[in-house]
Amino acid sequence: MVAFKSHLLAVKIAQINFFEASVFCLKKLTLATQIKKTKFLYMSQEIRNLEPKVLWNKFADLNAVPRPSKKEERVIEFMKNFGQSLGLETFEDEIRNVIIRKPATPGMENRKTVVLQGHLDMVHQKNNDTDFDFLTQGIDMYVDGDWVRAKGTTLGADNGLGVAAIMAVLESKDIPHPAIDALFTIDEETGMTGALHLKGGILKGEILLNLDTEEDDEIDIGCAGGVDVTATRSYHPEETPDGSVGYKITVKGLNGGHSGMDIHKGLGNANKIMNRLLFDGFENFGLQIAEINGGSLRNAIPRESVAHVIVAQMYDEVFAFEMQEIINDIKAEFKTTEPNLTIEISQSDVPSHVMDLGVQEGIIRALYAAHNGVYRMSADMADLVETSNNIARVIINDGEITIGCLTRSSVESSKFDLANALRSAFELCGCEVEFSGSYPGWTPNVNSEILEVLVSIYEKQNGQKPKVVACHAGLECGILGTHYPVMDMISFGPTIHGAHSPDERASISSSQKFWKFFLEILANTPLKK
Repeated sequence: MVAFKSHLLAVKIAQINFFEASVFCLKKLTLATQIKKTKFLYMSQEIRNLEPKVLWNKFADLNAVPRPSKKEERVIEFMKNFGQSLGLETFEDEIRNVIIRKPATPGMENRKTVVLQGHLDMVHQKNNDTDFDFLTQGIDMYVDGDWVRAKGTTLGADNGLGVAAIMAVLESKDIPHPAIDALFTIDEETGMTGALHLKGGILKGEILLNLDTEEDDEIDIGCAGGVDVTATRSYHPEETPDGSVGYKITVKGLNGGHSGMDIHKGLGNANKIMNRLLFDGFENFGLQIAEINGGSLRNAIPRESVAHVIVAQMYDEVFAFEMQEIINDIKAEFKTTEPNLTIEISQSDVPSHVMDLGVQEGIIRALYAAHNGVYRMSADMADLVETSNNIARVIINDGEITIGCLTRSSVESSKFDLANALRSAFELCGCEVEFSGSYPGWTPNVNSEILEVLVSIYEKQNGQKPKVVACHAGLECGILGTHYPVMDMISFGPTIHGAHSPDERASISSSQKFWKFFLEILANTPLKK
């Protein structure tokens, strides 16, 4: 009985100690959460104090809401609650775009109704060493001189600043403007789903102002269309030969960037660089691939790629030595555009299975042959990329191969010419190739009425003419124009650099310039006829 009571006493003491330890851990966890939340609020307040405060406050509100493409439920509810809280007509359409209507301010009733348009989703990219959950966390922003940045992630200025500007006008009581249809589309970044499925007849506006371009001295009147090119095939993994040595090859430190707006800059593509290394290793040392994981989103130039490979033990030392020479050559080629490029080769565990050599050779050669970068420059507009391709994603693992590309062009026939060239390269190595998500470009209208208004205002405010351009990105105007063919469309916005990468940053001074420009446009929209 004494032993039993002693046992009970020991159990009770253990329970008390466990409870105290649990409370201590919970307190530490709560404190850590509070510290993290306080830090986030401090960073947010720093942004909220920027001028114009009405713009940056709305951007901070928006950036507190997780909004990845195809998972926009929270930001949709956020935007609906925002419109309803203002007492404005607010609804979502069948695809879940949000529309908010606001009547004209006094004296502006005789002006044409204007559609103010931006997209709710943002590209989610982060550095490998950044601990961040895009599904639960708000963007951690900070001020760096004239720039607003995010800590190790994309900022969401694309298209968050445009959305914030529209929100500020909807909430305002002292900004003159005509009747407004505010259109907030979904899933722009990964398929333009919202624009594609918007139905005609919903919008009442005659003019559309798209606030989704990224240089404040440019007015866009045209853009590229795009199509996703996806190559897939299966293979039978083989057991790794005896006497093999495992290696891990890592390509990282590239700038990345927007696969349309930055495609002409000669930036490194991690998938193409990795393929060069694998090609050479296979040709000279019989390298065999176990798996590859390269790139991420189709509209982002891939910054990183990791491959697990084997070579025969007899080549162990010479393989590492010879590969270093190739690495040095590649880094020398990219020393100007990619000064932070890092390529590492290190020994690793030997994988249990590798690719079939015949399939491997076909894939490596197809990736080498597949075009990446600028394919054709426009013959009609100076310095405009007409057609390009981004080899965005390469995944090889467990008997499955997936290669994802985004092909862009402002000329529909040229878009499919390049897409068919890619298709041919991948079909030659046994892949099945699918075209999906095709969307049209936006044909420039140099006689646009709203273009004249913007050019005139810009020149008065800045003492020089703006650049009237077409861009090599997928603006929603091209798609929206198919639903509303007589709508007069224009696109402009503040300066944003590094979109679609963790280096994304928004200029503070440019945002002030953009806001002043935007308000003057609203006050001078064309009269009804």
